[in-house]
Amino acid sequence: MRQRSTLAHELAHVLFGDWTDGEDLDLRSPAEIRADAFARHLLIPGEGLNVFLSHSSDVTEAELSAVVQWFLVSPALAAIALYHWDYIDVLTKDHWMQLSTPQLATRYGWMDQYRSLQNDANRTRSPQRLLARAIAGYRESVVSAQTLATLRGVSLEEVEEELAQAGVVPAEHQPPWMNATELPPVTVDLSDLDDEDMPTE
Repeated sequence: MRQRSTLAHELAHVLFGDWTDGEDLDLRSPAEIRADAFARHLLIPGEGLNVFLSHSSDVTEAELSAVVQWFLVSPALAAIALYHWDYIDVLTKDHWMQLSTPQLATRYGWMDQYRSLQNDANRTRSPQRLLARAIAGYRESVVSAQTLATLRGVSLEEVEEELAQAGVVPAEHQPPWMNATELPPVTVDLSDLDDEDMPTE
């Protein structure tokens, strides 16, 4: 969830051409405030929030948890959005901003999903196109299963099992053989081996 917020925030800086040369990063500059607002509207848009809550006027902590779980945002970001769209007052916003995602996940029964999201975020993902080309190379016996395992950051055994279950096997290329009679004629010029300076008797 934090990664998504960070990416959305940095995307705003790219889109708006914000640069920080000579700027004090400890200060909340207008560019930083704008990037935060952009990230909030991108990740938890007002129209989507209204549809999700069915225009409920009395939002509870359980509904905050549902918003966090559905939109995959932090409780702080969700609280600010709920306040911005007049679902909660400033005191509720300030209180909910102190909550953590694990707290809400534990209280409202989705800790397993939260842990799964954490595992997904921490897992190495190789680019799909690169991996697809590597698998094509494996089919042609020019890329090893160990290379695929290294690309994905998993064990060789896991990759071999997945490939076998998917029916992906390396091709067995037989080198072509030719009979001696099929070989082209070769002319060998040995004249260069003659030593013209060799004395004659």
